[in-house]
Amino acid sequence: MVSPIVSLQAPKDVSIDEIEAELRSLWQSQGSEEDGAAVTRAATFSLIVYEPDGTQQLLASLGFYTGPIDGIAGPRTKAAIKAAQKAYNMEATGKSDNTLLKQLQTEFVKAKAEDKLTSENKTAAINYSPDSEGATADAIAAANPCRIVTLCPILGEDTGVKAQVSAYCPINKQTKNTLVCCEYITLSGTAEALERIGGIIAALAIPDLPKFVWWKATPTPEHPLFKRLVSSSDTVIFDSSSFVHPEADLKSLAELLQQDTALADINWRRLAPWQELTAAAFDPPERRAEIYEVDQVTIDYELGNQSQALMFLGWLASRLKWTPLEYHWEGGDYDIRRVKFTDDKQRDIHAELAGIPTADWGDIPGDLVSLRLNSTNLDADCCTVLCSSTSGCMKMEAGGGAQSCYIEEVTPLSDQKTENLLAQQLQRWGREMLFEESMTITSQILQLLK
Repeated sequence: MVSPIVSLQAPKDVSIDEIEAELRSLWQSQGSEEDGAAVTRAATFSLIVYEPDGTQQLLASLGFYTGPIDGIAGPRTKAAIKAAQKAYNMEATGKSDNTLLKQLQTEFVKAKAEDKLTSENKTAAINYSPDSEGATADAIAAANPCRIVTLCPILGEDTGVKAQVSAYCPINKQTKNTLVCCEYITLSGTAEALERIGGIIAALAIPDLPKFVWWKATPTPEHPLFKRLVSSSDTVIFDSSSFVHPEADLKSLAELLQQDTALADINWRRLAPWQELTAAAFDPPERRAEIYEVDQVTIDYELGNQSQALMFLGWLASRLKWTPLEYHWEGGDYDIRRVKFTDDKQRDIHAELAGIPTADWGDIPGDLVSLRLNSTNLDADCCTVLCSSTSGCMKMEAGGGAQSCYIEEVTPLSDQKTENLLAQQLQRWGREMLFEESMTITSQILQLLK
């Protein structure tokens, strides 16, 4: 539960070169104890958030756009905007504005209510949730008073960059008549305009404190602003549940890791209960050796985003030292993907990833539904079935075979919300070796896709 937030300074428009002076003035005016409480500014870390305005997500969810969600008005984005403008009887300028954005929002709500969004478009639709009300920022600030710099790339006219500053204080941080408050800086403009002030953006991070970048968009290794922010940050944070093209975008993450970039994926953290229960299934002494008999893996996930399934498979393969040999996409109603591995005993291991159509789609695209580990050796005691408590085990239990299976229900953790996972991630920085080892195998799998 987020602690109440007290406004110390409502959003105030300032010029870019006045940001620091305005914040200094604010703290100087609030720094006394005349009213019974002293106020101090954030002193834990800086978080730079790159958050496109939602136009591309809406265009993608409505079927106009198939490109990356990056906030950049490239040729595909302009073509999609023109197509939408024509469809809604607007002047086809190829440039977004508030009128188009409001129309897209209206059409999105209508399509969602009528369940007209395709499974491919639901990923973009679910992730259309710009933090315009500051809910995520407030959750972070309540746990860790910090400086949050939000970059809002827009697809409209390039009129430079607009800046706002504000300050809020979580009530539960009051200790001995002192409020420790969070600073918010919001910069909005086209991607090109934001790039022009890239040096200023990097300099807005508080010196000598950890620096995080939360890139709420497609990984863009060649994006000049992305390069600049990566070079000056301790950790770059993604959420692969928002990837509209999961396989291509996961490959980009793997390439960044190979370039010695410290990365974190919030979606990886959602796999923790599945990983823990998988390990626990083979904790009993009589089952410990049986894990090495597994040569059949089936992973079901909610149709629309394969990121969790691929990362879990990469984690499992990295722990059991499996080497990927083949990766094939079959498609069909369940969007079947098959992966073949070999182990150090030259055994073949076969994995199937299946996207399960769901009538009532949840908050996170591609959440795992169920997992089955089995063996062609009918004497092996390794059959293990894990199922989400929200979707049941019917499909997995139907393939029981001659051996009895260890069956466990995975209960979603109460702290799986994005803002809570992000707040946890911000408690640490630097490299996560288990994530990197797993992503190495996931990348090797993706390289084999034909």
